Amino acid sequence: MRFKGGAKGAIWASQVAVGHENGLKLRVYGTKGGIEWVQADPNYLWFTPYGGEKRLITRGGAGSGPEAARVTRIPSGHPEGYLEGFANIYSEVAQAIKAARAGKKAPKGVQFPGIEDGVAGMAFIEACVKSSKGNGKWVKV
Repeated sequence: MRFKGGAKGAIWASQVAVGHENGLKLRVYGTKGGIEWVQADPNYLWFTPYGGEKRLITRGGAGSGPEAARVTRIPSGHPEGYLEGFANIYSEVAQAIKAARAGKKAPKGVQFPGIEDGVAGMAFIEACVKSSKGNGKWVKV
C-alpha cells in the first residue's frame, strides 16, 4: 500500500489460513514509535516509543487517553464481552418466562443461574473471607 505523503503499508489477508480464526492484528510504525493491537486480546495495546521501552496500555486504563475513555463502556479489568455475558443470561431467562406464561416448559437447552447457584456463590465468598481472616486456612464449603 502507498499512502499520501509517501508512507508505505502492507496488508496480509486470508479466509483460508489454516490454524487462524479471524486473527486480526494491526501494527502501525511511525516516526514516534510503533503500536500493536491483536483482536484476540482486545483489551491491550502495545506501544513502543522510538528509542524507548515497550509498554502496555490497557483499555480504559492509565495512559489510554480521553478519546478511549469516551467510548469505553465497562471498567478496565472487565474483558470485552462482559456485558454480552449478562445479555445471554437475560435472553435465557426471557425464553423461560415466555414459555411459562404460555403454560409450557422452557425450550431444551435454556439455562441460567437460579437461587441455588446464588446461595452456593455466597457460601463460596463467605468461605473465602473466613479463610482470609484465618491466614489462608482451608475452609470447608
